[in-house]
Amino acid sequence: MSAIADLTLYEILDERFRTGRCANGDARLERLHDDCRWAEGPLYLPAWRQLVWSDIPNDRMLRWDEATGAVSVFRSPAGHPNGNTLDREGRLITCEQGNRRVTRTEPDGSLTVIADRFDGKRLNSPNDAVVRSDGSVWFSDPDFGITSDYEGHRAPGEIGACNLYRADPSTGEVRMVADGFLGPNGLVFSPDESELYAADTRAGHIRAFKVADDGALTHDRVFTTCPRVDNIRFDDEGRLWAAAMEDGVRCYATDGALIGRLRVPEPVSNIAFGGAKNNRLFITATTSLYSLVMSVTGLPRVLR
Repeated sequence: MSAIADLTLYEILDERFRTGRCANGDARLERLHDDCRWAEGPLYLPAWRQLVWSDIPNDRMLRWDEATGAVSVFRSPAGHPNGNTLDREGRLITCEQGNRRVTRTEPDGSLTVIADRFDGKRLNSPNDAVVRSDGSVWFSDPDFGITSDYEGHRAPGEIGACNLYRADPSTGEVRMVADGFLGPNGLVFSPDESELYAADTRAGHIRAFKVADDGALTHDRVFTTCPRVDNIRFDDEGRLWAAAMEDGVRCYATDGALIGRLRVPEPVSNIAFGGAKNNRLFITATTSLYSLVMSVTGLPRVLR
């Protein structure tokens, strides 16, 4: 573990970033690990005080232990994994770019395929996933894993588009819920699950949708523009934090205004809140895993 000392960490662009205590945490980033090719998909596991994340080109998932600081291989090969999340029962959900599927890790370590096809055609390369309170699994499906052999396996797409999908784990039905994306990426529900936010990396913006009771998405709008945005996360006061590649970690107010930024010394791929108080921000950035104990808290996670 090492501190990154030669970095002005916080950039205040709006007084709301200051008054919201967003810049009152650690003065330095901690580098927890630096031996990846392209780190992605951090996910904190509270029950084990561990963080798992993906190293896509190396086709593995890694595990960092909070108590000891030790890093080990969680799974390899792992299907060129990308985004990770937990379902309502605390089971690991993983987007496997290389295997072109979304899987669930069962308590005994076996894998259950949640989705690998839509309308009889193979998915492109699932990227990120989020689970709603009804147990449905929502995921983005860009073509990042089939355009080359670096993050998956080069192959022609069968669907011919990059969409968002909803998988019903009880029936196995995979439904397309939104299209018109150039490169759909990170997903997150609003705190009350009335809206779904989705990053479009290639379009350079974050879209927001109203979520109906039956899972239909309506009222499509652009929440904000953001260069090369990857994944997104809410804090418990409704601010949206975005991994913005070369532009660090951006923070947006509820009205979509950019109010501040965390400067990171490598292109940022993904972020996740965790730690004992859910106020430790984990950042995957190119080869490294960083963390920052903050004065803001991530959106609480509620299991059933």
